[in-house]
Amino acid sequence: MNKLYIVGLGPGGPEGMTAAARAAMEKADVLCGYTVYIDLVRPLYPDKEVYTTPMTREIERCRRALEIAAAGRTVAMVCSGDAGVYGMAGPIYQLAGEFPGVELEVVPGVTAATAGAAVLGAPLMHDLCVISLSDLLTPWPTIETRLRCAGEGDFAVCLYNPSSRKRADYLRRACDILLAAGKSPDTVCGWVRNIGRDGQESRVMTLARLREESVDMFTTVFIGNAATRQLGDKMVTPRGYEAKE
Repeated sequence: MNKLYIVGLGPGGPEGMTAAARAAMEKADVLCGYTVYIDLVRPLYPDKEVYTTPMTREIERCRRALEIAAAGRTVAMVCSGDAGVYGMAGPIYQLAGEFPGVELEVVPGVTAATAGAAVLGAPLMHDLCVISLSDLLTPWPTIETRLRCAGEGDFAVCLYNPSSRKRADYLRRACDILLAAGKSPDTVCGWVRNIGRDGQESRVMTLARLREESVDMFTTVFIGNAATRQLGDKMVTPRGYEAKE
């Protein structure tokens, strides 16, 4: 069929997958993806052929998916969250010119920002920025500029990839940049770990406390704006509806 679906799996478990994602994988002859993500869906499709690569071999994975589709098979490239948010949709489209006979279709999924926000309450109800703290592909000075602009604009901020063994102090550095850009130390913040998976946990705290937290790559961090409030154990950013009334 020469068809390649680029599928967002959502945050983790089958219940977080959209009906469209399930349908695309059902139609596929071959499932491609990062090893960890294939392991999430393999029990659902035990008879499907799979092609996996480890982390850092994304271009190889995308090219192979296109090659398989160009040979006449239907392929689903699976990504966690949404395929167009730090996923494989971009690289596949960048390579697609080499495979003019392959039809592409992006199947959206629930990204960590919205899935984690649902756990915490409603932290992203107003204008927001999503920023990855990983400097593997983006230079740290660029990340620092984006953080500073988000702080100066008083955006609610969602941070992906907040820390790792090699970047143990990056969340602290990000908090310091936001504080220097005008965020109050009392700004309501939170984090969610293992969103939608076994062992999910979350916490709400101030920005001053957040800079002391230890988090990992399975954690998504939320930093409120000046209007964000803690209501019980939830984090809520008002949209402004109450002012209209």
